Amino acid sequence: MKTKAAVVYEPGKPIEIEELELGGPREGQVLIKYLYAGLCHSDVHVAHGDLEARLPMVLGHEGAGIIEEVGPGVTRVKPGDHVVCSFIPNCGVCRYCANGQQSICDMGATILEGYLPGEYFPFTGPRGDYGAMCMLGTFSERAVIHQNSAVKVDDDLPLDKAVLVGCGVPTGWGSAVNTANVRPGQTVVVMGVGGIGINAVQGARYAGAKNVIAVDPLENKREKAMELGATHAFASIDEAMGAITDMTRGQMADSAILTPGLMTSEIVSGGFNAIGKGGTVVLTGLNKIETQNIELSGSILTLFRKNIKGSLFGDCNPTTDIPRILGLYQSGDLKLDEIITRTYTLDQVQEGYDDLLAGKNVRGVVVHDAA
Repeated sequence: MKTKAAVVYEPGKPIEIEELELGGPREGQVLIKYLYAGLCHSDVHVAHGDLEARLPMVLGHEGAGIIEEVGPGVTRVKPGDHVVCSFIPNCGVCRYCANGQQSICDMGATILEGYLPGEYFPFTGPRGDYGAMCMLGTFSERAVIHQNSAVKVDDDLPLDKAVLVGCGVPTGWGSAVNTANVRPGQTVVVMGVGGIGINAVQGARYAGAKNVIAVDPLENKREKAMELGATHAFASIDEAMGAITDMTRGQMADSAILTPGLMTSEIVSGGFNAIGKGGTVVLTGLNKIETQNIELSGSILTLFRKNIKGSLFGDCNPTTDIPRILGLYQSGDLKLDEIITRTYTLDQVQEGYDDLLAGKNVRGVVVHDAA
């Protein structure tokens, strides 16, 4: 079977649209027709070389579509099912899945290698085997993925909105609700209001925070944050510090959730200084793996009992949290329609990422021709 896909061949080079061959599903695998794909910043990290991935690679790790065929041993889904793809697979039996930490499932160790179990590369083309971002490759009309990456959802859910719950929404929402453990009446700072940060704002609001302070240099991002639950918005953490001090009577924020496009030591320090005693800094954004971007006073960390946590997928468990978060969308407690700025065709993927980097989009969605 042939499929059109958006491929990165070399870090720093433009994304190319390529026609590839797609093999069939093997044991535990399924063939999916993607209808929609989300434009999430992690693909930029691969395209720019911030994350070292095996190339060439079909990009895209937020996807929603319909199962067309299943391989031997598949029990989680069947042909015709509507699914949202989890960018972290969940095997259900490794140590981490078994104790409720599906976001760090051992099966996720190869998501930047791009092959399925047994080192099977379903995508092949002029340069041999092509990996699939997060074992998904959602910037392709069709793909073969493992059943552990597919979460069945209600047939009446609009997949063009549900697609966002494969990565960005739970990553941000869970960073507030799970990792920061936001409680009613607390003060929360969210630094960076893109596709992940806007959902950290929504998560903090849903958890009952009294003050939700959004920090972003772009006015359109600050306006969107105020629309979706922020109580205050500032262009920089320096501008926000006086207000945080006043609204907490000097106690400072309970948590600072850091969701920038590229994590830096200055952003980490800003979040660390914004929290008070017993407060928590949550690092959700990324940078190059070898980059050292935590440079803080260990004495302040100890004397003020501050906490620093990393958060992957918002500490969510895909099999339960993807349906749960979509349930909040259905009830009106979580907004998805409002965070989608623009849709693109597959041929416009590069334009979509240019818009993302220029700050024009909160979230962009690719509408596949096959839809």
